[in-house]
Amino acid sequence: MPIEIPKEVFDGLEAVRRSGATNMFDRPRVIELLEAMGFDEAAEWVSEHRSEYANGIFQGFQAVNPDDNQEGTEQ
Repeated sequence: MPIEIPKEVFDGLEAVRRSGATNMFDRPRVIELLEAMGFDEAAEWVSEHRSEYANGIFQGFQAVNPDDNQEGTEQ
């Protein structure tokens, strides 16, 4: 099952992946490239969500809109 991530993060990870500039397993380099490409939110997410990022490499990532995250939250 893919790991759900914000669309902005997904877009940044796709840009790095498509660039071919690094192996996606090299998390520190991915963060550097995200920052260099202007994907600051994605760089912060990868830095702060180490486990989810690692799982996403194997399971895939799925972009979600911020409004989609509101479903299923406790009130």
